[in-house]
Amino acid sequence: MIAYLELERFNIQENDSSESRPDDDDHHVDKNQLLPVIGLLQSLDLQGSIDYSTLAADFTGKDFGGVYSSNPLALIRPSGADDVARVLKSACRSSNLTVAARGNGHSINGQAMADGGIVLDMRSTEGNHFKILRINGGDHTAYADVSGGALWEDILMRCVSEYGLAPRSWTDYLRLTVGGTLSNAGVSGQAFRYGPQSSNVTELDVVTGKGDFLTCSPTHNSDLFFGALGGLGQFGVITRARIPLEPAPDMVRWIRMVYAEFEDFSRDAEWLVTQPEKESFDYVEGFAFVNSDSPADGWPSVPLYPNHMMEPTTPIHSGHQLLYCLELALHFNHSNSSSTVDSVVKRLIGGLRYMKGFKYEVDLSYVEFVMRVKRVEEDARAHGMWDAPHPWLNLFVSKADIAEFDRLIFKGLLHDGVGGPMLVYPLLRSKWDSRSSVVLPEGEDEIFYIVALLRSNPPYPKGPSVDKLVSQNDKIIQSCIQHGLGFKLYLPHYQSQHDWRRHFGDQWSKFVQLKLAFDPMAVLAPGQKIFTRTTKNSNMLHLSPQ
Repeated sequence: MIAYLELERFNIQENDSSESRPDDDDHHVDKNQLLPVIGLLQSLDLQGSIDYSTLAADFTGKDFGGVYSSNPLALIRPSGADDVARVLKSACRSSNLTVAARGNGHSINGQAMADGGIVLDMRSTEGNHFKILRINGGDHTAYADVSGGALWEDILMRCVSEYGLAPRSWTDYLRLTVGGTLSNAGVSGQAFRYGPQSSNVTELDVVTGKGDFLTCSPTHNSDLFFGALGGLGQFGVITRARIPLEPAPDMVRWIRMVYAEFEDFSRDAEWLVTQPEKESFDYVEGFAFVNSDSPADGWPSVPLYPNHMMEPTTPIHSGHQLLYCLELALHFNHSNSSSTVDSVVKRLIGGLRYMKGFKYEVDLSYVEFVMRVKRVEEDARAHGMWDAPHPWLNLFVSKADIAEFDRLIFKGLLHDGVGGPMLVYPLLRSKWDSRSSVVLPEGEDEIFYIVALLRSNPPYPKGPSVDKLVSQNDKIIQSCIQHGLGFKLYLPHYQSQHDWRRHFGDQWSKFVQLKLAFDPMAVLAPGQKIFTRTTKNSNMLHLSPQ
């Protein structure tokens, strides 16, 4: 007999969007809603601060994506896990209060918002944990215990400068919180070797949606441990994580090589990520770009520094609207001679099919390399682009369908670019823990691809309207569905229960079971639009035979 879940208690049905676009309202909090919340929160004796101001509402009512906005009732800056637990227990006792954990506000579709609810600013907890542990046995001897609200950037700097150690899996952008990336996956060019960040954590402290504080690991409270990893914040708030560390290299050889044909680009990238550890690079990424002089979409986006600029004058470019760039990095130490590094690079790229004469490389410190996107952020802020809307789209695409995706999407819908990077590079399924909540494309292929469309368009009217860009994202998704491409959204966001069920597939009933176990009132992460808050008097959900 197979059990199935009757979902009426969660009021799970087709959701119409209750979110509002940034220009639809003024973020004014309804005082009639606020007064009961003030009384409720003041009775909790929190060690942190509570902010009901308009500035706080503006701060928490928008995110990096700039597509959606909300009207939260209050912003709480918890002092630690005890405050988080008090808030969640209190929310469960209320009739309809919801709570969202906010990291550094880098969500793109309102995932960390709580319209009419409470937002927890987890950055206030960043100093609660930082400890280097030496543990005998296992694959690692050093670990960092860090706060869920800590930025990966700060962890990098402290681990390298004070201990000569570093986590081995990163995201491209490091001003993200530990809890935020672990709740999604956390992917960069090291993931082909080590897996995402969610596969590189050995222990968590989590405050569940019921307000229970639990320490969990692969062997202790394992359902919560794996559920929280990639769980989109639905089961609990991560307040501490134990991250394995390894000796940090001193230097990195950073290389970019241009390809005219997607077949050559993908074949080389797949070959590199399937080589043994000592016989390949330490980082493999790639991107598509427009054969033009556009600063955001074209050739200027390829060289690593301005003095590396090469004029694309060879005849091979004339017939190609889109080109591709393979991005690689090799770690080395000061003890390694330049000739040794040169020899290793020459051997590794000797059989690759990139366009000769279009290779760019530079040596820089390991910290500089891992922090490379910070320069992009500084430039975007200087030009007023950082606060513009970012209607990004991130997908996992099966290897079997990536060539068709290139034809339909890159060369079709996106042949003029997206006003920013169009990342595309292979990952290995075996490096992802299948017990986590992360959903990958179906299939038996070891390789699948991540595609990230990272728009950085100027605000309308200088750039296209947000609605137009969101519509283009919808067209991409619908095109993939209509043509039967194997894909899943990364950082998923849907408006209907049908789409969420399709996203999780066979994992849907397990996901609901975890919600029942750890957040049965559906208090947490309302911005994801997966579950609807239930009332405190609802009957418990039960299992029925199918």
